[in-house]
Amino acid sequence: MNYLLILLAVSLAVSGLGWIYFIYFFSIGYGFGISALAVALALLFRDVLTVPTALLCVVMFIFGCRLGLYLLTREKRSPEYKKILYGPDAAKKKPLFVVITVWIFCALLYVGQVSPVAFYLANKAEGAPVNEIFPWIGAALMALGVALESVADAQKKAAKKINKHRFVDTGLYRLVRCPNYLGELVIWTGAFIVCFGACCTIWQWVIAAVGYIGIVYVMFSGARRLEIRQAKVYGEDPEFQAYIKKTPILLPFVPIYSVAKYKWLQA
Repeated sequence: MNYLLILLAVSLAVSGLGWIYFIYFFSIGYGFGISALAVALALLFRDVLTVPTALLCVVMFIFGCRLGLYLLTREKRSPEYKKILYGPDAAKKKPLFVVITVWIFCALLYVGQVSPVAFYLANKAEGAPVNEIFPWIGAALMALGVALESVADAQKKAAKKINKHRFVDTGLYRLVRCPNYLGELVIWTGAFIVCFGACCTIWQWVIAAVGYIGIVYVMFSGARRLEIRQAKVYGEDPEFQAYIKKTPILLPFVPIYSVAKYKWLQA
């Protein structure tokens, strides 16, 4: 149990970047928070690390650093992103209790996301008969997810250089409209799978499941925000209308083309 408190302290410290600017709780505080948690896991359980569990920590570290640096770079170089980041709604001062609540929620969520790896290592340290196949599967899926997310971001950047006023429908964007969010879903699905070989207790399953469901909700919520924003910008474009009618919003080959009407996804 002590290791969870340590992880929570680390998560609170790094996600606390949101005290500088509120949206950082969800952006660079998230990315660098996951990286910090990966380092903390590797240090806490260094005596029981194996090749696949070390790979899990490395992939999480790479994911977090890449995301954090990508968001920082985009903030500095993208005028469109600055409008979103520093718009009237985002810049509006939040009540103190809201800031504290969001800070704690984010810190708990990030710990929940990495908890399957933590539980695997903690249970292994206590002598539980863990199954090493699942960390290998998890590491492979997480690496695939990082690759998907990285390629999607690179493809969008390249497409916007050619025509910054057009929506992106090339590369991975032919598969789904939010391939970067798809990549993140793959990453955390890989992490959650580790639980199946970790000899988890009921409360460990609950924490891991809440963390996984939480990030799935966040990804669908993000897809909904993007859909609404794109509808305002490209809604009159016939090509865009044709694109959104044939391309799933988040899950490939699953005919979910819109989530805008689901207000319960608003976060």
